[in-house]
Amino acid sequence: MNVTKYIRNSIVYFVIVTVLIILLFPREGTFRYAFTEGKPWQYGLLTAPFDFPVYKSPEQLKAEQDSVLKQFIPYFQFHQEMYVQQQERFNAACVHYPQEHWNAAYKSYVDKTLKEIYALGMVSSQDYQFLQSNAYDAFKVLQKNNKTVLQATRDVFTIKSAYSYLLDNCPSYLSINVLRSVDLNDFLHDNLQYDENLSEKVKQEDLQRVAVPHGMVQAGEKIVDQGEIVTGPVYNILLSLKQIQEEEGGGVQRQTGFLAGIILLIGGLLTCLLLYLVYFRKKIYANQKDVVFLFSMAALFILLTEASARTGFFSVYIIPYAIIPIVIRTFFESRTAQITHLITILICSLMAPFALEFILIQFFASTVALYVLKDLTKRSELIRCAIFILGTYIIGYTGIQLFLEGELTKINWNMFIYFGINFLFVMFTYAFIYIVEKIFGYISNVTLVELSDINLPALMQLSEKTPGTFQHSLQVSMLGTAAAAKIGANPQLVRTGALYHDLGKMENPAFFTENETGGTNPHEQLTLEQSARMITNHVPAGVKAAQKFGIPPAIIKFILTHHGAGKAKYFYHSFKNQHPGETVNEEAFTYSGFNPDTKETAILMMADSVEAASRSLKDYREETIRELVNRIIDGQINDGLLNDAPLTFRNITAIKNVFVEKLLSVYHSRIAYPELVKV
Repeated sequence: MNVTKYIRNSIVYFVIVTVLIILLFPREGTFRYAFTEGKPWQYGLLTAPFDFPVYKSPEQLKAEQDSVLKQFIPYFQFHQEMYVQQQERFNAACVHYPQEHWNAAYKSYVDKTLKEIYALGMVSSQDYQFLQSNAYDAFKVLQKNNKTVLQATRDVFTIKSAYSYLLDNCPSYLSINVLRSVDLNDFLHDNLQYDENLSEKVKQEDLQRVAVPHGMVQAGEKIVDQGEIVTGPVYNILLSLKQIQEEEGGGVQRQTGFLAGIILLIGGLLTCLLLYLVYFRKKIYANQKDVVFLFSMAALFILLTEASARTGFFSVYIIPYAIIPIVIRTFFESRTAQITHLITILICSLMAPFALEFILIQFFASTVALYVLKDLTKRSELIRCAIFILGTYIIGYTGIQLFLEGELTKINWNMFIYFGINFLFVMFTYAFIYIVEKIFGYISNVTLVELSDINLPALMQLSEKTPGTFQHSLQVSMLGTAAAAKIGANPQLVRTGALYHDLGKMENPAFFTENETGGTNPHEQLTLEQSARMITNHVPAGVKAAQKFGIPPAIIKFILTHHGAGKAKYFYHSFKNQHPGETVNEEAFTYSGFNPDTKETAILMMADSVEAASRSLKDYREETIRELVNRIIDGQINDGLLNDAPLTFRNITAIKNVFVEKLLSVYHSRIAYPELVKV
């Protein structure tokens, strides 16, 4: 895919992200002001945009609703037919009772008492428990003529109490045992039933009558001006305006204008980020993956803020915005991290309460994060950074509140809880970086440090199968790391790349000079073309081995570029010397990689060649080492192997000087230790 297509796709993704954020932006019925009763109004003059009613305050409304609920009386349905049914059943049952004990006196007593019980009414044990638990002293009985009668709860029967009433009021001339023997509870059934639907309907009607506005504000009427204290009445008016706008959206015209404002602001801010990449980070802009990553980071935290604004389920100060500069700084440089964070925060401030306070606190936190955490390589560094961020939040918020209020008593202490939760989320940055690496194929210093562990399987096998190559790799990493630090490249990336760059030599270790043990040279049995292929093949073999061990693409790139598209010159020159005038198959002597296009890969190419060539020196004076370094690197420049590398002449001169200095320290002369003379 060419660069033009990458750029076109990057713009398409920019448009998609912009449209997504605008569509999800909480605009329907959004009140654009944050206010607190008893505190100064922080915005300009606010007048009524339209006529609207003033509703009662939440406290007043709740008090009146509680009063209504206390006075509310539930409704019960009265079933007159229940007594008739049970009386008929009782009369039919009397015929079967033993006549020697049961007589007309018993029947007369039971008839009279049942009529009395059903007249007062019976409720189920469940309904009676409902009346008791809600402390209802009375309830309304709805009769067939739709008239209601107030019934005292203490006078109503349950089946259990009705049966006890039958026995307890038995006349002395009758036997209680006879009454017990005829199962009178079979003729007891509740004839009062709770009418939940009617009761709830009446309750809601009573509550709705409470929520009546008690005043009107006319369009254009002043509500509050900047610096004025939001008193109780003003607070109540603001709440009413907020409620109406959230319910109705303030009208079609206002919503249309609001949507246009969202498009201009969000589109403009995201365009600023895109223009920054176009003019100041052309390499990032030309890489579709990098553009997707940066805009995805911004979109993720903007969407989290939108979720907070829409639902109100969590505070925006819980969202760990400081992760943005930390993660971006891990893969890019500080300026891109801070610009991306700033654009994100400006967009989020459109949804956050007290926007200026929000912007200042988040800006302080990001600046401290970038200053404290220059390289994320150890857990302790992240913990230290998170502590500094937490301290910045606390100090920044306290400073703003003292500036606005002038006293600590006005501070919202819940904010410190939010900052604590934010601190915990920042601690998960390690996991978030790991996810980003897997999705976008980046590599962080954390991963580089892990990959530099020589106890990993790949490096363990390299040291066992090719001990000479392993030592060569260690020397190359030493040279490359020092050179990278000198010119401002990534030393850890060069170090790790150097350890793995010759991984392919494990396939045929004996064909490489550093691994020879003094036996027969295997190249003597091969033609020059075959020998060249054995040497150049360690590049694709290294790629294959690295993929097998799960080495990231960023390190595999060092394997592909450490010889570039150069030639195996020993065999190439030998062939040309032995076959003068003959056409040479260039491909047989050429490495299958590509030329380095970053400072780090270019440094490794130079360090690899210089270290290998330095082993053939017999004289390790500064003059001979410098001549070797100049000859090797100038030869690579003349061959065009460094044409794509972003190195200046000053960089190359500095790299040469570092190589000379380091090789002198490696090969410096040592004093001869005297032997112990035996007496």
